[in-house]
Amino acid sequence: MTDRYEVVVVGGGTAGLSAALVLGRARRRTLVVDAGEPRNAPAAHMQGYLSRDGMPPAEFLAVGREEIARYGVELVRDEAVGVTRDGDFAVRLASGRRVLARRLVVTTGLRDELPDVPGVAERFGRDVLHCPYCHGWEVRDQAFGVLAGSVMPVHQALMVSQWSKDVTLFLHGIAEESLPDDDLRRLAAAGVKVVPGEVAGLEVSGDRLTGVRLADGAVHERSVLFVAPRAVPRTGLLAELGAELTETPFGAYPVVDPTGQTTVPGVWAAGNAMGFAEQVVNAASGGYRAGATINGDLLMSDLDAALEG
Repeated sequence: MTDRYEVVVVGGGTAGLSAALVLGRARRRTLVVDAGEPRNAPAAHMQGYLSRDGMPPAEFLAVGREEIARYGVELVRDEAVGVTRDGDFAVRLASGRRVLARRLVVTTGLRDELPDVPGVAERFGRDVLHCPYCHGWEVRDQAFGVLAGSVMPVHQALMVSQWSKDVTLFLHGIAEESLPDDDLRRLAAAGVKVVPGEVAGLEVSGDRLTGVRLADGAVHERSVLFVAPRAVPRTGLLAELGAELTETPFGAYPVVDPTGQTTVPGVWAAGNAMGFAEQVVNAASGGYRAGATINGDLLMSDLDAALEG
């Protein structure tokens, strides 16, 4: 079965719903393909979004789905597993359905690959956290631990010291002597304690984090642990279409213009599909920008075709 739309939005998170809202209000026949895997699902609340600060992410998305439905936008719970282009874009869904679109918006986000430390995955989004801007206020002045990752471990420890003056950086196998002198001086200036050795697991009591356990058996009392997940961008559809990607310390992301348009004509990206640090508010803005640009692009394309005809 094949259906034709003006725009297909792949991804039903904040960026995708925002783009769909603009397109629906512009009277564009739009389909949102939502696999139902939002990045912020483990979090109980989202912060930093003016007028929606503290709102549960699931509730936020539910309201967004209701809003796009008012304008005739269709949403299907499915996964886009492939895409080709021969004039229109042909998107293949896991259910076997095939949909055509004149323009494509990819808002498939990314997946957080957590450190392989027992207890981290189970408590992620609760008292194991990754973003101080998202959660720092809620855990302020508690005893923080920071589990060093492969990318910018000192930076994260310094950042979270804004929310607590009791911060311990667990090097987790990184040699202290490998840290640059400037980093060590900054850590000392911020009052961050540096602990060498491998982290073996977490101590939990009464469903609350109480400490970080090292491989040698030593336990450091901590009530919050910040980690740096490895970002795995979901850019398979963009790569399949031949979009240019650029490598960053946080994965490969598409090269885009200020509106989110990729190097493939007719294809836009928004949200975490275009960058690691896009927060919910940024994703909403990026989706809006993409939707408005696509509507203008379709309008001018149709007018030019009418003039040529």
